[in-house]
Amino acid sequence: CGSGSPPAGSGFSAGHRSFSSPPASPTKVCVVGGGPAGFYTAQSLLKGSPHIQVDIYERLPVPFGLVRFGVAPDHPEVKNVINTFTQTAQHKRCHFLGNVHVGKDITIQELMQAYHAVVLSYGAEGNRTMGVSGEGLPGVYSAKDFVGWYNGLPCNKELQPDLSHETAVILGQGNVALDVARILLSPLDLLKKTDITQNALETLAASKVQRVLMVGRRGPLQVACTIKVNLPRPRKRLTELIMKTLNEDHRGRQGVKRWGFRFFRSPLEVLPSADGSRASGIRLAVNKLEGVGDAVTAVPTSEVDEIACGMIISSIGYKSLPIDPAVPFDFKRAIVPNNMGRVEETTGLYCSGWVKRGPTGVIATTMNDSFDTARTILQDLESGAINVSVSRPGSSEVVPLLEKRGVRTVSFADWEKINAEETKQGTAVGKPREKLLDVREMLAVAWT
Repeated sequence: CGSGSPPAGSGFSAGHRSFSSPPASPTKVCVVGGGPAGFYTAQSLLKGSPHIQVDIYERLPVPFGLVRFGVAPDHPEVKNVINTFTQTAQHKRCHFLGNVHVGKDITIQELMQAYHAVVLSYGAEGNRTMGVSGEGLPGVYSAKDFVGWYNGLPCNKELQPDLSHETAVILGQGNVALDVARILLSPLDLLKKTDITQNALETLAASKVQRVLMVGRRGPLQVACTIKVNLPRPRKRLTELIMKTLNEDHRGRQGVKRWGFRFFRSPLEVLPSADGSRASGIRLAVNKLEGVGDAVTAVPTSEVDEIACGMIISSIGYKSLPIDPAVPFDFKRAIVPNNMGRVEETTGLYCSGWVKRGPTGVIATTMNDSFDTARTILQDLESGAINVSVSRPGSSEVVPLLEKRGVRTVSFADWEKINAEETKQGTAVGKPREKLLDVREMLAVAWT
């Protein structure tokens, strides 16, 4: 999977400053974001040099980002990476500081004064919009918010999705869309054994959703819910999956539950109910494909299609948001502009993960990307591009500053109290954990 250590033949010359001679004081690196990108970057930096100390700042009191709040509850094996992240957090040269909203509680400029290098790894918390009329109607949800709701993200706990209609349409055919479809149709007995929130379980128990359609603007060979490498075997398996599931039935207690794909369709308008109070359907353009290979694009024709439905979930992508006015931001691509992880025109500032390259790929993609950024930082330390001749205070200066502003940090040991409480509550009802949904409740447990 790669290593944070610079590879052989990476171009380092004898004239470059070498870490074989330890710096006068530790090299202080700050990572902003406690999700996969942040932890993988920290892991690689710690492995790459014995002189680096890493502080990971996270806005929530709990770590792990999308591993905790994005991975589907019925895929617990994907969350095993938390064990690796825990080892990183418990490393003697690593410190986790939760409950810190960087960009609000403290600025990037203040962090850059306290650290030799700052890495932005805060992910993508925004939603891409459809840009069609009616998308603000009740009954229309973003996949990001829906996933956050059933996975216990505090800001989504009040979502209250309306599942009182038979048909739900998901716009998008990626992995997140598949997760959402599965959660909507899975038997409750299966979900009860996962870490899905109790609130979501109760809502799903009363669900009347019987059919889920996943709509994509292109065709089956471009569908995004599997490996994108255009090789015969994966493509053959994808085709078999599609043919098998186009009209696959899942028999539940309320009858037959169905899901399937609708290809060559793009949203034109969310159709309102007769009284205009909520969504009652969606009008779609029927597309044709132009171009070949990776350059193929979907072009709308004059033909349209309409699907009557009571729920529409937009799963067309997450997007990163600017964190601080001092940080360059490409609003068109929704990333921090960078060159191999180096933020443009800002010495000592780096980025990794989705904010670096956009919200694509799986956890392994983020791992390799984060290792690349760590390697870039190590190269800059070797070359002297990052000045380590002057000691930096790191968290010893930042934490007192935060305290003066009324912000108390959550340590990894504090998080382990939350973890123990969630595990205890989950065990009582036969689940791996019952997540705390309220930040104030998390803090009360952490600081007892």
